[in-house]
Amino acid sequence: MNLATLSRLNAVADLGQQVWLDQFSAELIHSGELASWIADDGVAGMNVTASMFYNALRSGSSYRAALPALRLAHADPQTRFEALVLPELQAACDLFAPLHAATRAGAGLVSVALAPRLAHDREATVAAARRLWAALDRPNAMIAIPATEAGIAALEQAIFDGINVNATLVAGPRQLAAVRAAHRRGLARRLQAKLSVQRIASVSSMSVGPLDVAANALLPEGAALRGRTAIAAARLAWRDAREDSQFAVFAAFGARPQTLLWGATAASGPDPLAYMEQLIGPDSIQCATAPTLLVFRERGAARLSLADDAGGAEALLAQLARKGIDLDTLADDLLAAGLARFDQAHSNLLAMLE
Repeated sequence: MNLATLSRLNAVADLGQQVWLDQFSAELIHSGELASWIADDGVAGMNVTASMFYNALRSGSSYRAALPALRLAHADPQTRFEALVLPELQAACDLFAPLHAATRAGAGLVSVALAPRLAHDREATVAAARRLWAALDRPNAMIAIPATEAGIAALEQAIFDGINVNATLVAGPRQLAAVRAAHRRGLARRLQAKLSVQRIASVSSMSVGPLDVAANALLPEGAALRGRTAIAAARLAWRDAREDSQFAVFAAFGARPQTLLWGATAASGPDPLAYMEQLIGPDSIQCATAPTLLVFRERGAARLSLADDAGGAEALLAQLARKGIDLDTLADDLLAAGLARFDQAHSNLLAMLE
């Protein structure tokens, strides 16, 4: 590929940021489309949620054709679901496997969500994460666990077990700090047990779009602060992660720090491209749907934007606090709303497999 045809998404990768695809279907994997995203645009990972499974099953003729045999072979909808999608997820992992190997487990990951109903049960979450990790049987699979109190405790155990973990539905600084601390506790336990901490990946997925939507709802129309909360919060989270020196002890043993992932930009309004352009920086991940990535590929501007005006971001969040808008309170509400949304999608999915 020459410079004249170089995808703008590759320019993002050149700035040290990974781009992940927030999409899933059998057609995406088997048509060659995902392979093209990887080869031509430098897409370095994939996020798969219950909502995507539901949409893929509802619209995918190949999935529907398989249902009669699945109903005969498996007694319950959850088992049928896993039998249907596990081969597709393994195929996606295999497409990213060369990148995962070339980057020594730093990229090429496929994040897969657990059933949302487990989110407040630590033991059930740990058991499900272990079972799904073993069933996928791919070193570049990643298990997505919501950042509830139980989920954060499960994250620590999963890291100790050597499982790659994506902490999801994170939005506020308190959640970010708790997720980061759990990641380190899991690594510390491995070191105490004389186990390797290398090649264990973890990301913290920040709900950018929903955070802005929630903050905007508390601000009057036309207010100068509207639409600026999420970017400010992301910039400070990224700065704090980059300036954190306490991870050095783990890095000395080959551990990778937890990576911030910017997600759900499509929920921010009619122009997710604007969010994507403002969230570019090394040691972080952009996760977006194919339509958003296509728009960026056509007319996106790749520059180091996360480094812009951290002082201004602090001042903006201080203004919000003076107006009684607390990021941690918003984050707790977003976590509950996100879980409810995913649980409904998962219930709809299982109903289709009855």
